[in-house]
Amino acid sequence: MPVRAAYLYESGKRVRSVAVDEANPCGPRSEFVWIGLETPKQEELASLQAYYGLHPLAIEDAANAHQQPKLEVYGDQLFVVAKTAALNGDSIEYGETAIFVGRNHIITVRHGSARPHTKLRQQLESAPSLLAHGVDYVLHGILDFIVDGYVPIVQDIEEEALALEQRASASFLTRTEIGRLFSLRRELVRFHRVLGPTAELCGRLVRIDLPNIDEDARPYFRDVLDHLQRLGSRVDALQDILRSVFELSMLFEQQRQSVTTRQLAAWAAILAVPTAIAGIYGMNFQNMPELTWRYGYFGVLAVIAVACAVLFVRFRRAGWL
Repeated sequence: MPVRAAYLYESGKRVRSVAVDEANPCGPRSEFVWIGLETPKQEELASLQAYYGLHPLAIEDAANAHQQPKLEVYGDQLFVVAKTAALNGDSIEYGETAIFVGRNHIITVRHGSARPHTKLRQQLESAPSLLAHGVDYVLHGILDFIVDGYVPIVQDIEEEALALEQRASASFLTRTEIGRLFSLRRELVRFHRVLGPTAELCGRLVRIDLPNIDEDARPYFRDVLDHLQRLGSRVDALQDILRSVFELSMLFEQQRQSVTTRQLAAWAAILAVPTAIAGIYGMNFQNMPELTWRYGYFGVLAVIAVACAVLFVRFRRAGWL
């Protein structure tokens, strides 16, 4: 079984390593087992079911790793699913962490998460007085750890969005930049689908009486909920920024097309003068004025030149050329 860590804690301090087939402790809440697994198979998780009384539906969900963030109650146990996220290149990659919470045990099952819980354990173990509260404080630490991983994603996308906004206000966006703009909007929509259910999950931990969650632990979950709500506001603002960048780009493109259209119309009007005059004198009728005039050719050229010059000056003053 892919066990990353399995320890027994008493009064907020790590006591010893434990085997996954060891009996579930039945002491006070300050005595609990924290087991961390990474990408186990369903049959491997099933072996824990008898020792910790895990629900078979929760076992199935933890093994499949295709769940949205959620919280479910199975008797006196909680089953929590949270989504991890990390920005990899131009896209956000998601993982999943399933958490089984009993009175004296907490079992985490990670799928696709690039951030191990080693530092999290060290951080929690550095505050024994808080860790002594039991599994609900560990659950808060895990959720807070996952939500903290969302912050760099939003910051990086904010920087890129502001750079695109500055680029759009200075010149026209390229096809690649417009494609990136839509890619960011698509990633933010998907990310928002993770933030919403996660905030709902934390809201239930704050407002509803649940097994293994003490009243004293609710302020910690409220803090995580506040972080999620702030992130949600920033994501909404980012979507507005990207939308405004696209609209600004379209306005500039329309302006450029309008300028080009006016220039083409002005040159077409100027060229219409020699075209019309040449067309008239190209009809080859016998009785036409100026056909026998010695200076007729030069006179017609002079009329064309003057007319074109007058039109050019007028269009230039009107800002069309």
